[in-house]
Amino acid sequence: MPRGQKSKLRARERRHQAQVEPQNPGLQRATNTESIQRGHIDEKVVIMVYYLLYKYNLKEPIRKAEMLREVIQIYRSHYLEILQRAAEHMEMIFGLDLKEVDPYRHIYILVNKMEVSCDARLINRIEIPKTGLLMAILGVIFMQGNCASEERVWQTLNVMGLFNGRKHFIFGEPKKLITKDLVQQKYLEYRQVANSDPPCYEFLWGLRAHAETTKMKVLEFMAKIHNMVPTAFPSLYEEALRDEEERAQARASAKARTAALAKARSSAIASSSSHSKRV
Repeated sequence: MPRGQKSKLRARERRHQAQVEPQNPGLQRATNTESIQRGHIDEKVVIMVYYLLYKYNLKEPIRKAEMLREVIQIYRSHYLEILQRAAEHMEMIFGLDLKEVDPYRHIYILVNKMEVSCDARLINRIEIPKTGLLMAILGVIFMQGNCASEERVWQTLNVMGLFNGRKHFIFGEPKKLITKDLVQQKYLEYRQVANSDPPCYEFLWGLRAHAETTKMKVLEFMAKIHNMVPTAFPSLYEEALRDEEERAQARASAKARTAALAKARSSAIASSSSHSKRV
């Protein structure tokens, strides 16, 4: 290219750069500001979850005025977004529904889904935050044919905001919780898939899960989370019904055995007493 044309090209590029550069700093500042604000809103969601759990543990009503003052503060225009995201978090992970009981004064309460849809023994034996998470994992296992791959379980946990290797603000290290703590407590069974190379792992219900809840109650829990009814899952509903029938038969058999043993013991005592009188 001739020297004169090169000079003209460089001059044109410098003019174009001079026209564009003044716009870039403002655009960059606007993008950074929006990113920073979004980060602050995300932090408010986390703080709101803590606040809702705190109120639930105290068994106190949750008031909009208090949330605005103590949590939302300068982000009042994002109040509904923050509250809705926190409420979704409470429902998905903790099994707690946020319900407005006074629409005029905007007073809310948290309702434990498990009090209706889960065996009370499970609630009493495991902390409420972990109960919602456990019920979700049990639901995944049930829906996957009573045995779910570790990958499939993590897909569900990722949707709930829990990631392998990333410390959660409530649960700590999720992998330790589900592969160690809940396994040691016998709520989950975690085993290597036979002949897998490299090793792959899968989850099943543990002995305590079978003892303390049922497939029907887990299905009811999962259906409520998805705003559906258990019969919307026909094959799972039929399996849950069979499980209920088998449990009922097992209880009836156990009751009959207990009654038979009691009758035999009573007869033995009566026979011994009669023999003693004759002697």
